[in-house]
Amino acid sequence: MCDLSDPGLFEAGGQYAAWRWLRENDPVHRHERGFWSVTRYADVDRVLRDHTCFTSERGTLLNLLGRPDPAAGRQLAATDPPAHDRMRAPLQKLMGMRSAAAYEPAIVAAITELLAPGLDGRPFDLAEAVRGLPLALIGPLLDLPHADRPRLLTLVMAAGAEDDPDYQVAGDAATTLRRAHRELFAYFLHLVRDRARAPGDDLISLMLPEGPGTVVSNCYSLLLGASVTLPNVVNSTVAELAGDGGYRAWAARPDLLRSGVEEALRWASPGSHFMRHTTRPVRLSGVELPAGEPVVAWIGAANRDPEIFPDPDVFHPARTPNRHLAFGSGHHYCIGSHLARLTLRLFFQTLFATFADVALAAEAVRVRSTFLTGFKKLIITGVPRRGR
Repeated sequence: MCDLSDPGLFEAGGQYAAWRWLRENDPVHRHERGFWSVTRYADVDRVLRDHTCFTSERGTLLNLLGRPDPAAGRQLAATDPPAHDRMRAPLQKLMGMRSAAAYEPAIVAAITELLAPGLDGRPFDLAEAVRGLPLALIGPLLDLPHADRPRLLTLVMAAGAEDDPDYQVAGDAATTLRRAHRELFAYFLHLVRDRARAPGDDLISLMLPEGPGTVVSNCYSLLLGASVTLPNVVNSTVAELAGDGGYRAWAARPDLLRSGVEEALRWASPGSHFMRHTTRPVRLSGVELPAGEPVVAWIGAANRDPEIFPDPDVFHPARTPNRHLAFGSGHHYCIGSHLARLTLRLFFQTLFATFADVALAAEAVRVRSTFLTGFKKLIITGVPRRGR
């Protein structure tokens, strides 16, 4: 059986076969490194939803296995209710105060600029282009200086895919992760201090009463969440639909834009796992887990569980219902999900209006990471629509 702790497995695209075998034969699997892999939808949903039995405060990703999480109790993703809910409420209220529609012109303008390299009909790297998509959303929301954005993209990729040599900012994965975290937190702390002296109407300024630690942690979470979700959903979806008629079929059905985006989220499952620890003895799919055990919930496996999703290995833009777990479940459901959905709808709408069809021009290259599911190189050619 393949090793799900090996980033090389994901780089080769072998995780899907491994997840399928585990779902069918060993859905609660004890890994030799001391964690449990959970691959069925019902079990993954429970691990993510049931904070009384599965805590987030001892590490939420495999790269923290066996080490304390420095963000525990200070960051939304690493804090359990009721403290999580108290921390989440003001941020959710503030984000709700800002109409998502207000950002649409800026987001569409940025997307149009990102797609411009393909308008001459020559091959271009879509993965490189959409690397800037997260900041098309987060940049206006947090009012991030344009000059800082390339460096932020470098650091956030290092924080999300520290095993990939192309994204490392130091000599090895562990050092890369520490340095990326340190520099991102230092950057946002500096920004918080600047906004405290001269507040604006951006989300950082609105969050200032919550205290600098909370603001910094939440800025980091928003940037990382957008950087995980947006480019990887786009790349995985286009890689699947390019050249086989799937792209043209979806592009011809504007009524399927919303359901298609949900299918793209399910298909990509861009954050492939989250980790929890049992707080008490618990039973999953007939297997007894002692207290204190690390449990890795494989979201990508759950989102291809045939018990929930008929024909799970086929992209159906009309799929409904579509109860995917790409944004998590329960109290930790992604706080920026509505903004991510908006950005993805605008992206595919603009993409379809720009190109009548797309095709792969070279073999796609996957990210080397147990967490990020997606492509770091995706060379495509587009057929521009008339007048573009």
